[in-house]
Amino acid sequence: MISKAGGTMNKTIVSLFMAVTVLLGGCAKNTAEPVLTPSASSPDASVDSPVPGAATQMKSDTAGVQTVKDPDSITVLVNKHFALPADYKPKDMVFPDVPFLFKEKIEKREMRQEAAHALEALFAAAKQDGTRLAGVSAYRSFTTQKVLYAHYAEQSGKANATTYSAAPGTSEHETGLAIDLSGSDGKCAAQDCFADTKEAAWLAANAPAYGYIIRYPKGKESITGYQYEPWHIRYVGTKASKEIASKGLTLEEYLKQE
Repeated sequence: MISKAGGTMNKTIVSLFMAVTVLLGGCAKNTAEPVLTPSASSPDASVDSPVPGAATQMKSDTAGVQTVKDPDSITVLVNKHFALPADYKPKDMVFPDVPFLFKEKIEKREMRQEAAHALEALFAAAKQDGTRLAGVSAYRSFTTQKVLYAHYAEQSGKANATTYSAAPGTSEHETGLAIDLSGSDGKCAAQDCFADTKEAAWLAANAPAYGYIIRYPKGKESITGYQYEPWHIRYVGTKASKEIASKGLTLEEYLKQE
């Protein structure tokens, strides 16, 4: 999840090199991410109440945020109300055989095996249709998300940071099932202008056939808690993805009707 300023992306890329070096024992390359300012139109921290249907797979923690009981579920709900265990690490992580905007085989290139294989099929189909995609950022560990979120909170205040960045444990990237994509040229990567690209149009129309959904769709900010992100796709399996897409639902709404 990456934010925007006034409808356009802040062009200044802030490195988290030193902080990540300390937290990850010198492996700084794993977590350098762009730091951006929030959009004026980003949703605030107030979102709809937790999904009743999802509560069966949760257990309440003392902080009031529920911890998911089955973090390995393909349809696990992770948002501002439902968090992964702090020590969670997907066990079946692989490097999907698709192009990324960087060459290194590092943390943010990893995904869970099922999601990775589906992503490979999605990329192949896009290429056949003349649309060339590239990965921007996939998996993030709890530690990585903690570093990023702390930086955002320091930059713009915690209350404001929660409107565009996920607190550690509540980021979909930590599931190994989500990835941010762009065109192969990297233009408009994680920017508002990506919505107007042929890559975004192709994803919206075709991603559900491969088990992926646009996780934060336009007009659903009050439900998802985050701004429209046409570049952020989430693997949920084809049964769920096709129903979510055909009915115009969010993952929250889909699980609520289950």
